[in-house]
Amino acid sequence: MIYWVLGIILIIGLIVSLAIYKRQLETKKRIAAIREKWGNPYYNDLNFNLARLYLDSDVENNKITGDTANDLDLDNIFAFIDRTNSKPGQQYLYKKLHDPELDIDVLKQLDKDVISLGKDRVKQEKIELQLSKLNSKNAYYLPELFVKEQQPLFTPLQTSYIQISWIVMICLIVMLCLITSQVYFLALIGLALVNTALHYKNKGKIAQYTHSLPQLLILNKVGRWLIMNVAQRGNENILHSLNKLDKLKRSLLFVNFQNNISGDPIDVFAAIFEFIKTIFLLESLMFITSIKRVNKSRKEIEIIYKYVAEIDILISIDSVRIGLPYYAKPEFSASDSDLKITELYHPLVENCVANSIFSSVDKGGLITGSNMSGKTTFIRAVALNTLLAQTIYTCCAKEYHAPLLAIHTSIRVSDDIEEHKSYFQAEALAVLDIVNKCGINEPFRSLVIIDEIFRGTNTIERIAAAKSVLSYLTTNRNFVFVSTHDLELAELLGDEYAIYSFEELVNDKRLVFDYKIKEGLLKNKNGIAILQSLGYPQSVVDDAGKVSEQLREKYQL
Repeated sequence: MIYWVLGIILIIGLIVSLAIYKRQLETKKRIAAIREKWGNPYYNDLNFNLARLYLDSDVENNKITGDTANDLDLDNIFAFIDRTNSKPGQQYLYKKLHDPELDIDVLKQLDKDVISLGKDRVKQEKIELQLSKLNSKNAYYLPELFVKEQQPLFTPLQTSYIQISWIVMICLIVMLCLITSQVYFLALIGLALVNTALHYKNKGKIAQYTHSLPQLLILNKVGRWLIMNVAQRGNENILHSLNKLDKLKRSLLFVNFQNNISGDPIDVFAAIFEFIKTIFLLESLMFITSIKRVNKSRKEIEIIYKYVAEIDILISIDSVRIGLPYYAKPEFSASDSDLKITELYHPLVENCVANSIFSSVDKGGLITGSNMSGKTTFIRAVALNTLLAQTIYTCCAKEYHAPLLAIHTSIRVSDDIEEHKSYFQAEALAVLDIVNKCGINEPFRSLVIIDEIFRGTNTIERIAAAKSVLSYLTTNRNFVFVSTHDLELAELLGDEYAIYSFEELVNDKRLVFDYKIKEGLLKNKNGIAILQSLGYPQSVVDDAGKVSEQLREKYQL
């Protein structure tokens, strides 16, 4: 007999040792992944539809528009910046990038928290290891538990039956053990069949919560670990919320337990457990209880979700800063008169040529230059750095000085066949939306970025309309940067706009760009020189040259 006992103990010891060994291997793998991505873009397989679930639940008005997010290629910017370890952190960062902050104190506190967590890299790794426990795809569904009230899974009659059926089942089993009766036996079989039918019929209703509820238990555990190991402001409130969620633990442990053992369909224990929870309707009962408690704890769930997510993005911002060639922390001015960005660059453009710009609310910037010369990339980088300054308090520049700004752009405009809109109509509506948001009485000044304004209509009306809109925007004290090929605008706008240009040179039938912004109008004549270098008839080249000279004299270019 003693040999059997020793054998069982040995087997149990081996199983436990194997489990510990597997856990250690998994931990080492996670730490290796954490170290590998530190300071580097991670580009993990992103599901943007799930990453934006928390953003979509937000009803605040200061979010940038979908068009502006598209203009700034914000999904790719997010993929570059995202160094988070958890799905809540990823969702929170995605929302933050679309929601520029308009409170300087909040941004400065964010920076202090980043610095505080960044003092101890070893501790950071331990925090990241804990956060990675929420990296399952199922953790994307956590916001669904608090952004809206959960509806009852069953009708009141079904709910009442589910709540008492397990008691009836136990009573029938006890009665059969005490009294041999065919009636009790048939009643037991009938009740088991009814419960089985209800169990599988309700699988679909329950399935929507099999993703999020088990993750809520993990969120609770990670939150408790962070409370014990990370000194943060407001920890008392977080602890209070964690304690209130303890009532959910019992039902959540059941849900998590059943998820863990249901992974192997041929496991005997899993089959036995499936049989028990089916005839007793345990699964339905636990989910009824859990959903009721979730509805009572929505506020606490969101508090813990945001607490965990905020710590995750603090570490992510630190990683981004370390990986950039150089960066600046923004300086926000008390007045709203000047914007100055020194040596700014676009983080997604390899070997990006840095440029500097200075502007004021009463004098916009008109950017001229040929296609591919860099003017669109430049104005997009100006908007992007403004957004990064007001979201992660980090600029891809050596200096950033500006007031807090609302950001409006019109760069990627297309016609809309379904709504029967021409390109110009779509463009005009986009610019109108900007004009309506940039009045003199707005609480914050705006940064306005427009690429090739009104390109979709004829020259005379394009220039006339562009002049009027651009004058309106600066008159209402906004920071405006507009790219254009219409050099006539420079004369019409006069002192309202500073003129800048990007130029290129012709070298052996090739265009050579330096991508450096220069003050003043585009002065070269490379367009006609390119025609000549490509072999256009000399008569065409000569005629183009004469017309060009006439136009330059007329408009004093």
